[in-house]
Amino acid sequence: MKRIWLMWAVLCLYHGAAGQPPRGPLVVSPQVNADKSITFRYLAPAASDVKLSAQFEKAPLPMTKEAQGIWSVTTKPVKPDIYPYSFQVDGITVMDPANVAFFPNERFKASLVDVPGETPLVHAMKDVPHGSVNYEYYPSLEGTTGSLVVYTPPGYDKNPSQNYPVYYLISGTTDTEETFFKVGKTNLILDNLIAEGKAKSMIIVMPYGNIAARFAEQKGGPKPADPTVRDGDDAVKRANDFGNDLISKVIPYVEKNYRAIANKNNRAIGGFSRGGGQTLRAAFGNLDKFAWVCSYSSYLSPAEMDKNFPQIGSNPDNTNKQLKLLWVSVGSDDFLYKGTVEFMDYLKAKKVAYKSLITDGGHTWMNVKQYVAATTPLLFR
Repeated sequence: MKRIWLMWAVLCLYHGAAGQPPRGPLVVSPQVNADKSITFRYLAPAASDVKLSAQFEKAPLPMTKEAQGIWSVTTKPVKPDIYPYSFQVDGITVMDPANVAFFPNERFKASLVDVPGETPLVHAMKDVPHGSVNYEYYPSLEGTTGSLVVYTPPGYDKNPSQNYPVYYLISGTTDTEETFFKVGKTNLILDNLIAEGKAKSMIIVMPYGNIAARFAEQKGGPKPADPTVRDGDDAVKRANDFGNDLISKVIPYVEKNYRAIANKNNRAIGGFSRGGGQTLRAAFGNLDKFAWVCSYSSYLSPAEMDKNFPQIGSNPDNTNKQLKLLWVSVGSDDFLYKGTVEFMDYLKAKKVAYKSLITDGGHTWMNVKQYVAATTPLLFR
């Protein structure tokens, strides 16, 4: 009997071990050093070439193979912020398996490294009251189910009699509804600004912007390619579909299920890149729905403005009366810089009031965090 029991125990241990992936040596990556340099490590004993690709570097950095097949590289000191990075292993781009922080995206899954500042940055986790982040599903167009990430401010659950304004915040091309949360750290930015008395308490609703991909996924069709022209017919149609979903499905769902103040003066809309284009089209086509509009690294061409939204420029007095804020921001190295400046020039020529911020850097989420931190204190004042 004892022998049978021992055999059973050995078999259990064998099957338990067989069900586990090979662990290998412990890999610590990324490691942010005291001087703000970063050491990256990747376990790949059979690889012949491994490089680090990071958004703070102009070109991939070669990594060196060390004992037990661990490749590593230490960068120069890096400006404090949150950066996407990945590894190129024999020409194949992969995430960092030693890091749980990742960049939600349809096409790539980069990892994230957070380089803290000597003074905590606006997106840092601080000892302040924190809001909540909820995942929601709502009935959408064509019988599909849409998804949202919803931030509620500190005290929301403790004050059931208080209602709040809502900021609808839309991510860029290939991003998901999680990107403003997991990469943009919008919840922490708002927690900190609210604690400092710089921003009003608000609900932030982060929808998924690629409605065409969702239709295809839930109806069993192939995912459509992204439009090749930013203001082409296909891009405009998709933006209008998103706008219809936002107006007819998302807003009613939010205002039914959250304590939202249901009028235009307490609704804001903003977005980055494609989400900024969706923002401008939805707002200019529904001036009765939004009083606050924030465009991050995005624009509409003068031709599209004149064709689809002539009332914005032809009656600037009414536009300026309807909008409490029209914000446009872009980085000086952004590939959309030229178009964004042309959009601002158009608004200026038409005497449409707007506020702007031009930063250093390119089409990055490092800039987006700056734009969120700059605009949210202006909303609902």
